[in-house]
Amino acid sequence: MRVLPRGEAKQRTRAVNRRPFYGWIVVAGGFLVLFMAYGTQYAFGIFFGALLGEFGWSRASLSGAFSLYTVAYSACGLLAGRLIDRWGPRTVIALGGGFLGLGLIGMSRTTALWHPYVLYGVVAALGMSTAYVPCAATAARWFVKRRGLALGITSAGISVGAFTLPPVAYYLVSRVGWRWAYVVFGGAILIVLNLVARVMRRDPESIGLAPDGARTVEHPTIGRMAIEAWTVGGAMRTAAFWMLLATFAATWAPVFVPLVHLVPLARALGVAPLLATTVVSALGAADLCGRLFTGAASDRLGRRSTLAAGLVLQACAFAVLAAAPGLGTLYVGAVLFGVSYGAVSTMFPAMVADFFGRARAGSLVGVYFAVAGATSAFGPFAAGWIYDRDGTYSPALWLSAGFNVLALALLTFTRPPARRTR
Repeated sequence: MRVLPRGEAKQRTRAVNRRPFYGWIVVAGGFLVLFMAYGTQYAFGIFFGALLGEFGWSRASLSGAFSLYTVAYSACGLLAGRLIDRWGPRTVIALGGGFLGLGLIGMSRTTALWHPYVLYGVVAALGMSTAYVPCAATAARWFVKRRGLALGITSAGISVGAFTLPPVAYYLVSRVGWRWAYVVFGGAILIVLNLVARVMRRDPESIGLAPDGARTVEHPTIGRMAIEAWTVGGAMRTAAFWMLLATFAATWAPVFVPLVHLVPLARALGVAPLLATTVVSALGAADLCGRLFTGAASDRLGRRSTLAAGLVLQACAFAVLAAAPGLGTLYVGAVLFGVSYGAVSTMFPAMVADFFGRARAGSLVGVYFAVAGATSAFGPFAAGWIYDRDGTYSPALWLSAGFNVLALALLTFTRPPARRTR
């Protein structure tokens, strides 16, 4: 083997080090996947109103389709996490893009109440399960020192989609009708997710790199790989696993209530339809700030303190929404919720990877997403049922604030597990 002269070797090393770290390309790919998938999910409130207007179904009955969708894609997150560990993100994200895109296109043919339950609640949910878990777990694998920032940028795709795509959905529904709007959204997802999947890679080691862009095996995180080798079974035998799970389950139980019911809440307060959609956009803009700021801040201040601040803000947000008399207060509540939701969502995969390491990040994030995330299915249904019974969302929103207070109490008892060695 030819030995390079010292000067030439240094030049090649500098050239390699000047290349952008491929982990940021993975982060950008995850951003796009979450932008398309969650932006469409946030637009459900627009389609929700259009479907109610055309078919006259009750809010609770149609909310049930979204609840089924939430349960299904949360539960399938467990499978998605295992497949990510086995196959890598390329195949899983491309396959999910097909299911999600075709499910939304199929929604354009809805004529009966059971159609949303099958097309959205099952088919689209299968595709949606391959969005958050694969993107978050893959980003967590590529970074350690900058894990909070990387996950903040990746998950920022959710918030950018949240304030960008609902107005697009409203425009399309008002211009070409909700059926063609579903075709446009479904086709875009089918194309974009399959293109983005081509740039995704499992972890830095798969292409000869180390986390955070280090180029040598002396990188401190490489030495920690032997210490961080938690299996799913081993992690589940620790108290830390269950306390963290209970914390996120409590805060996720009501997390989709604003997503589904914020526009109907605004309309019930007399807000015009287009202005009502801007409340969701304000939530999305605040969510973006929350993810970017708290992700980077958690790398310096710690995950637990950052998550605690997010839980306090989220409880306050639900309280403000419950007492809102008009549009101005709705904006305040939406902004508070957006910031807090961004913080909580970013801390979830970061804390899982911090507690149990990178080796099984996909499977572990999938377990949390499947179990704790499934609790979020009951929030929209319960809020719709309460509104149909009482004619107001206030009791549901106060109950949502209480769940976040419970999550904060659980967090005070949550500590990382003792380090495991192989």
